[in-house]
Amino acid sequence: MVNIIWIILVLFAIWFIYVLGADIIKHKNNLEKVSWVKTGIIGFVVNFFDVLGIGAFAPQTALLKFTKQTADKLIPGTMNVANTLPVLIQAIIFIQVVEVEPLTLIVMFLTAMGGAILGADIIGKLSERNIRLTISVALLITAGFMFANKMQWIQGEGVAIGIHGWKLVIAGVVNFILGAMMTAGVGLYAPCMALVYLLGLSPQVAFPIMMGSCAFLMPPASYKFIKSGAYNKKAALGMAIPSILAVLIAAFIIKSMPLDTLRWLVLIIIVYTSVSMFWTTIKNK
Repeated sequence: MVNIIWIILVLFAIWFIYVLGADIIKHKNNLEKVSWVKTGIIGFVVNFFDVLGIGAFAPQTALLKFTKQTADKLIPGTMNVANTLPVLIQAIIFIQVVEVEPLTLIVMFLTAMGGAILGADIIGKLSERNIRLTISVALLITAGFMFANKMQWIQGEGVAIGIHGWKLVIAGVVNFILGAMMTAGVGLYAPCMALVYLLGLSPQVAFPIMMGSCAFLMPPASYKFIKSGAYNKKAALGMAIPSILAVLIAAFIIKSMPLDTLRWLVLIIIVYTSVSMFWTTIKNK
């Protein structure tokens, strides 16, 4: 079953390269005026540390906001499109490393994908003001989970590699919601890790579940953003290409780093960005 999932991820990657490439070529004479260098650095940095456990969406939102590389309204779609290939590559590399019961994987992957398809439709139609409010709340939620993790309020002591019955139903429902929220900019990793711990699963299975959920939900969600034009094409492409290199370096060369101080810095930046976006929304009523 894991081999089938791996093949599906490879096919997702090939399909997504075609979809994104076709859209970029179609609009090649009308790309946005953003910096290849700035977006490239942003994509490389956030995906490098994503592999090492920092998470990409929240710091990426902050960096895109600070460097003014895309309109606030397009941030969710731009991040989803830019990070789809890096996340797929992460999953392709790591999905076979940790053993997880196939039924648990399938339910959590498919529910996350269903939530993302619904969420992308909703987010793509929101006004810029509502997008700002959504991102502001999303960043605070992410910061809350990061803080809880740093304070060790949520810890994994379970040993199970799979769940059944009511626990599997809860996992599916919550992952559906997380999939929908991810299209708004709420990173799935932190809340999904908390879910895994609370359901009594082994901490070791959190990574393939989180990564696989994102790998299954992001291609269809990003397809929705691409087809509706709700993303910054040049910024997404500028981040995606170096992000792939960052994932390969982090996965095969670096593997681990002392990141405690960096996590606190990222947390502070996320909270600041959330408050800043909320204040901008209130001022521009």
